[in-house]
Amino acid sequence: MQLNGSEIVVECLKEQGVDTVFGYPGGTILNIYDTLYKHSDEIRHILTSHEQGAAHAADGYARATGKVGVCLATSGPGATNLVTGIATAYMDSVPVVAITANVTLPMLGKDSFQEVDIAGVTMPITKHGYIVKNVEELADTIRRAFTIARSGRPGPVLVDITKDVTAAVCEYVPKPVEVEPRTYRCTEEEIDQVAEYIRAAKKPYIYLGGGAVASDACEEVAAFAELIDAPVCDTLMGKGAFDGRSERYTGMIGMHGTKTSNLGVSQCDLLIALGARFSDRVIGNPKKFAENARIIHMDIDAAEINKNIRADASLVGDLKLVLQELNRRLEKQEHSDWMKTIADLKTKYPLKYDDSQLSCPYVIEAIDRVTKGEALITTDVGQHQMWAAQYYRYTKPRTFLSSGGLGTMGYGLGACIGAQLGQPDKLCINIAGDGCFRMNMNELATASRYHIPIIQVVINNHVLGMVRQWQTLFYGKRYSQTVLSDKVDFCKVAEGLGCEAIRVTRKEEVEPAIEKAIALKAPVLIECIIPEDDKVFPMVPAGAPIAEVFDGDDL
Repeated sequence: MQLNGSEIVVECLKEQGVDTVFGYPGGTILNIYDTLYKHSDEIRHILTSHEQGAAHAADGYARATGKVGVCLATSGPGATNLVTGIATAYMDSVPVVAITANVTLPMLGKDSFQEVDIAGVTMPITKHGYIVKNVEELADTIRRAFTIARSGRPGPVLVDITKDVTAAVCEYVPKPVEVEPRTYRCTEEEIDQVAEYIRAAKKPYIYLGGGAVASDACEEVAAFAELIDAPVCDTLMGKGAFDGRSERYTGMIGMHGTKTSNLGVSQCDLLIALGARFSDRVIGNPKKFAENARIIHMDIDAAEINKNIRADASLVGDLKLVLQELNRRLEKQEHSDWMKTIADLKTKYPLKYDDSQLSCPYVIEAIDRVTKGEALITTDVGQHQMWAAQYYRYTKPRTFLSSGGLGTMGYGLGACIGAQLGQPDKLCINIAGDGCFRMNMNELATASRYHIPIIQVVINNHVLGMVRQWQTLFYGKRYSQTVLSDKVDFCKVAEGLGCEAIRVTRKEEVEPAIEKAIALKAPVLIECIIPEDDKVFPMVPAGAPIAEVFDGDDL
């Protein structure tokens, strides 16, 4: 059938099973928006307040559902406003397809109005980027973009389309989606070698990353932990890949990981990394990281093997399949002395905070109690992010969404909107600090416009908390540009943007506020006022060995 380029874009989205897109219209992308208007009963378009919000919403939708998220923007500033969101998805391996429109082909390269080489701009932060200059190539390009975004190690792909292509006509032939089979590339010998290392270990430790979530390997991970009788820690991205209420679970590892995880990994004789990339925030000093242990690294991306930490053995492939094969080969192991050592560490070094006054850990624990651990939590970046990782007990995958690799302030609200639309039966709560929240708080208007029942919790300490913590500990308390003692009233802002608002100043007000927000079934902001000098502990100084983890008592 003969279709124009805009109709081909929409038909290809339908082919890929896309039911929701996030974006903001403009001149060069008008043809696509006109076609979306005609197909609004098939594809729901969410108009965000800013293109960055659209990118974060597509990211949150993808993380919450496992599908490919889609965002749209016009040329020039519209496209460049997507960049931070695309980079966020790239660093955390999130499948997103960003579709932008550009000036017409004759106007390319002439500094035309709202022209920018967005494919060039985003080249380092995408798995691949296209600029489509011929309508005959449009359908296959979009199909390839979706295949690349979701295959192997997932990630964002950009498709930039010149405006004349969106109007040009050609023959369109529907094509069913071809899903590549899940595979692994490791050999029988490599799997046997890993199995032998596991059998020889007396003190094994499992370290989980985001790949365990992305590969849907949670059942296999749980079976593996039982089979080899080992404790389990996770990264920020690995939250929910293993039951956070299990006796085997020791909490997060790294800069703000638990003492148990950091000391346990430093004492183990075999560290098994599953879908993790040994980031600097996890390993601290690489020369001192797990220096007493053999290291096994399993990951779908061969480029991650030996990149930051040298592995004694590695398995490259889809983690779910790799673990299924490995689990078949292993006999039940028993490490009761080692597990007792870890249990003693957990007893000796529990997470703790000052509960004499309202604090973020208290708020997080209250959310956990009221929701019974069943909520989907998104966060922004900073102290509240670490507290949300430490004090909420995640039991299922895709229930903790946060910007880990890029550390994007302003990520959480857009991501929460995307997550809620992707998982409408879930209670979705975004936890933000006051510094982060003010960056993209305009997306509350998006939530109110579409009656999206998210809960926005603002942890307000009137400072940039994490930066202030570093200034306190390492910069002689010189608080350069981290005090936010202005006159912004977040409750009035929320009400002005069409949302309900509740302010909390005492501990006994927290749970009633959460219960009321849930009952309203509407977008609600809860502002919690906490002291300015609360600190996230435990902590490892940047570049120090993780065994040098300290807390407030040590200070």
